[in-house]
Amino acid sequence: MDEPANPLIDNASRRLPGWSMLAFLVVAPLIGLVAFWLLPERTNLSVLATFFGTCLLALFIAVLPLGRDAPSALGLRPVGGRPIVLAVLGTTVLSFVVSQLGPQPEGVREVTQGLQGVQALQTLAVLGLLAPIAEELVFRGLLYGWLAGRWSNLVAFVLSSLAFAAAHTEPLHILMVLPLGFWFGWLRWRTGSLVPTIVAHIINNTIAVSAAAFLSP
Repeated sequence: MDEPANPLIDNASRRLPGWSMLAFLVVAPLIGLVAFWLLPERTNLSVLATFFGTCLLALFIAVLPLGRDAPSALGLRPVGGRPIVLAVLGTTVLSFVVSQLGPQPEGVREVTQGLQGVQALQTLAVLGLLAPIAEELVFRGLLYGWLAGRWSNLVAFVLSSLAFAAAHTEPLHILMVLPLGFWFGWLRWRTGSLVPTIVAHIINNTIAVSAAAFLSP
């Protein structure tokens, strides 16, 4: 009798074709330029919301030709509860340890400092929900899927993790998110699914933004 599949080692998933990656790289800047041009007011939060929204829309367009295979190709496949619990616990511990090693990145401080009322909730929605979903789908969905299909899961794990960290641009922020990038990349590799990383990423960002916005003096 065959043993049941272990979600921690089952890596079966559809691969993303190169044209999907190319389409994203072409479409995202075009949508972004139009979106930023149409912004009535360019605050830090509106720029971030536009950026992540642009990424999601460009991603949708890039994988649309895949039809019903698109979710599976991006790693949107169900897993058991244990990988999700492992992802959340590991992310919480790792994030806490990293946060104790240095000051808060300036970019994060600028966005979260002095927030009150509706503005605080808007920031929480953008950084705690929209940003994690967009980042996971782009880096560990699209980029990881393409790299794994063209080379290997190991290459996809390393390069997507480095790209995720580099995308945060500020040197201090890059160093602080790099361990999380490798942790999320490992989870994507071992589970074959984005569900654990999306859930863990959302919870992590929600806690971090909430603490910065509501608990900081």
